[in-house]
Amino acid sequence: MTDLSDEQKRDFEAAAFRRLLEHLRERSDVQNIDLMNLAGFCRNCLSNWYRDAAETEGVVISKDQSREIVYGMPYAEWQARHQTEASDSQKVAFEINRPKDH
Repeated sequence: MTDLSDEQKRDFEAAAFRRLLEHLRERSDVQNIDLMNLAGFCRNCLSNWYRDAAETEGVVISKDQSREIVYGMPYAEWQARHQTEASDSQKVAFEINRPKDH
């Protein structure tokens, strides 16, 4: 395996994160509940993790700010444009698979 410097690791991780955000923005048809049920995380989780990382470094970012960073627009706007009502089967699966922090 290629030895990477800490800076390279950081840069590559940041690039991968930016690509993940771009992909999730392109796939607005994939609902957060689908992500939660299949992968155990969603866009909101990413925004929470982003905010946690900022706060670890002493930077205060609001929940709304971190969501806008992840969604690429205000959360309420994303919801109005893309969010659909979860089906009964999605809700049941979520209750079965829900992570402890949700």
